[in-house]
Amino acid sequence: MTPVRIFISSVQKEFADERAALRDYLRGDALMRRFFEVFLFEDIPAADRRTDDLYLDEVRRCDIYVGLFGNDYGSENAEGLSPTEREFDLATAGGKYRLIYVRGTDNDARHPKMRALIGRAESGLIRKRFNTPAELVTGLYAALVEYLEEKQLIRSGPFDAAPCMKATLKDLDPERMAWFIRTARATRRFPLAPDASPHDLLEHLNLLDDRQVTNAAVLLFGKQPQRFLISSEIKCAHFHGTEVAKPIPSYQVYKGTVFDLVDAAVDFVLSKIALSVGTREAGPQAPVRYEIPKEVVAEAVVNAVAHRDYTSNGSVQVMLFADRLEVWNPGTLPPSLTLEKLRQAHGSVPKNPLLAEPMYLAGYIERMGTGTRDMIRRCTEAGLPEPEFAVSDGFQTIIRRAPAPGPWLYPGPQLRPQAGPPESQPSREETREETREETREETREETRDKILALIAADPTITMNELAEQIGITPKGIEWQIRRLREAGRLRRVGPTKGGRWEIIGGEDEHRRRA
Repeated sequence: MTPVRIFISSVQKEFADERAALRDYLRGDALMRRFFEVFLFEDIPAADRRTDDLYLDEVRRCDIYVGLFGNDYGSENAEGLSPTEREFDLATAGGKYRLIYVRGTDNDARHPKMRALIGRAESGLIRKRFNTPAELVTGLYAALVEYLEEKQLIRSGPFDAAPCMKATLKDLDPERMAWFIRTARATRRFPLAPDASPHDLLEHLNLLDDRQVTNAAVLLFGKQPQRFLISSEIKCAHFHGTEVAKPIPSYQVYKGTVFDLVDAAVDFVLSKIALSVGTREAGPQAPVRYEIPKEVVAEAVVNAVAHRDYTSNGSVQVMLFADRLEVWNPGTLPPSLTLEKLRQAHGSVPKNPLLAEPMYLAGYIERMGTGTRDMIRRCTEAGLPEPEFAVSDGFQTIIRRAPAPGPWLYPGPQLRPQAGPPESQPSREETREETREETREETREETRDKILALIAADPTITMNELAEQIGITPKGIEWQIRRLREAGRLRRVGPTKGGRWEIIGGEDEHRRRA
């Protein structure tokens, strides 16, 4: 961030010790030097400029004017004004944030013009008195902390409750808010009417701070949340092996609201892992089971998005390896929780409470602190090892994949580089492009195999049902179906409504593969 510039104005000789004490403290304290940059005239090297021009330029550039007033008035110009008074007048005219400190209480000892200047300052400002450099440092520290809180540069409350300073109601999506109301009413009996205004919704969810939209409002309903909160994206990568290696076979960076991010990341994982399609013995819908339960994938991603540290420059990362799924977020556990307590009954302690509440109302999370225990239970029921949780430079969830072959429809074979004489090797860019194209085609073939497996189990399945079970959009299903029909692998028998799909080449092969 750009440092907040502080200009210290005073008679230099009278306040030599105080000026040095302020400079050393502001540059030495960890909090102060993170936010502030202090200007002292005596620190400036010799230059071919008039001194009054130099210090007045610094007043114009500063964000905070600190005036130290004592007994001396200082040298006067042709108009009878000292540098201190000229600096004060310029700061006042420029609307600068002014902090005035007066040394001592004996007004009789002051220069008459200094008494007049103090009187002017007192009429429009709160000024503080001090006697020693230590008292001055303490007083200025308290005032600067108050400034940081006022400007929302530091907070006593959670990040999601702070106002998003550059965002307005126009930056929020009314359609997304209308969708939320419909979903929350159906899922959690949300009390607002379907035609409630965006302002009513934001007020009901406490997403306004003195009529300013909060960070949570932008993350939940923003048209372009990453325009204001750049690191709120989510990065997904798929590796064929067990280690991070370049080039990455499949890599996506998703942007949008927290709901968009969760949906996209979950769909990314589900499109890459194996699934099993059952029979219709128990009902008209053939059951689909993923090698990692869908609920476990969703819980890991939702936790990362809802509980991350949004002040960090890091993004949530979802990485799928041959043997595991890793979900990482820049954040840590609250002080009341430990890794051991995550495996026991524990309370819900959201890091971003104003973000978590709407996600609960939309059915994305629960509020009872049961998420990690549900993940453990579902993994155990699926025959997988219990999830692993770790805290290092962030919070990490590791979910092991099926250790042995099962009744799965597996993705295509692992891509391996072909050996050859050096002179026959393609360029690095050609290799990357070839790998990317092979990966795209492999992913498409995986999706087509899953479509055929679902159709083999239920020839009357609809495109919307295929999209829901596979985890891609209906338009994506339409594209894949068209390719299967063009390739002579699938045809439609009967009318659009009431007809059925027929796999060309027989269903037995696809049932065996599923």
